[in-house]
Amino acid sequence: MKKFILYILLGASFGVQAQVNIPRDTSFTLNGTYLKEKKYRPYITIAEVKNEDVIQSSLNLVYDTVGNRDLFLDVFYPKGEASQKYPGVILIHGGGWQSGDKSQMHTIGKALAAKGYVAFAVEYRLSPEAKYPQAVYDLKSSIRWMRANAKQFQLDTRHIASLGTSAGGQLAALLGVTNGNAYFEGNKRGNARFKSAIQAVINIDGTLAFRHPESVEGKAASNWLDGTYEENPKNWESAAPLNHVSKKSVPILFLNSSIPRFHAGRDDMINKLNKYRIYSEIHEFPDTPHPFWFFNPWFLPMMDYTITFLDKTFK
Repeated sequence: MKKFILYILLGASFGVQAQVNIPRDTSFTLNGTYLKEKKYRPYITIAEVKNEDVIQSSLNLVYDTVGNRDLFLDVFYPKGEASQKYPGVILIHGGGWQSGDKSQMHTIGKALAAKGYVAFAVEYRLSPEAKYPQAVYDLKSSIRWMRANAKQFQLDTRHIASLGTSAGGQLAALLGVTNGNAYFEGNKRGNARFKSAIQAVINIDGTLAFRHPESVEGKAASNWLDGTYEENPKNWESAAPLNHVSKKSVPILFLNSSIPRFHAGRDDMINKLNKYRIYSEIHEFPDTPHPFWFFNPWFLPMMDYTITFLDKTFK
């Protein structure tokens, strides 16, 4: 896939403050992925959620600022009584830690909001802009912001899950095994008195170990982890959710394509979770491309598994 870097200007038409000189890799897009995958599976269609009458949204809200760089998130939440509270889900897009954007999680966010969840599609800094672990700091900061602004979105701060796709799945899982680990908090730039802990994980085809017999991680991982394994083994080991499983880890749902490399470390992680009697669940979709979460016929069953898991864990 051809890749290129753009330096973009976000203007008033997007409802956000103008920002310049932010490097963007635009190689991973929904339309480009659809055209690629349709060649092999002509029956697929892009999933949509159209029950807008039962949900509401707030887009491009600033949750943190790093230097002169604002970080944004989008919120989708149910229409309902102001006194009612709903569990939350942070949505983390994929793209090899170098591409993709939060809009790619909007369909999942709308589907969650329609089922009684507050969904936050979060921007985080990618490898052209910042190396590991800065993305983790961003995501933890966004969770603190969620709790600080819970009343506005009727969020139940006791129940927040992370859901990620591909690289976002790896990050979602890392959030679920690092609750209370000061190393992954950064300097707590904003809302420092609020906690970043989450209570459940949905990992959609995200690797759990970068250096593992099942892993096939290469250039994209090296770009994000600031070097190859030989050059920076500390980051490669630190970024692997498998290496942080403990009694503080949270229940996790694995939703996987039929491509083995994206399950790397899954079975080992489940064995570790079992030792601590922490619940886990696997659903693997046969004959699926890696980015199956974008498309019918897999979107609805994927969301059914997700909602069932969240309802069981939070409600």
